[in-house]
Amino acid sequence: MENNRVNQWLEWLGTAILILGTAVNSLGYYPQGPILLCFGGVCWLTVSIRWRKPSLIVVNGIMMLTAVAGLFWHYFG
Repeated sequence: MENNRVNQWLEWLGTAILILGTAVNSLGYYPQGPILLCFGGVCWLTVSIRWRKPSLIVVNGIMMLTAVAGLFWHYFG
């Protein structure tokens, strides 16, 4: 029961962060947008791993890595 509650909390937190990150990105705020998207991706990646869902692990892992790579490229590339 407790695992379900943690998963549900992470799902909604990740969803809210991803929506906020998308809005921030669309308004052109950088690096806040990718940072928020990365945090939302981490929340959903955690849930995906807990659920053992390979398709969600791939999508959220790649999304998170893309946000991190973009930030590194911008600041160190």
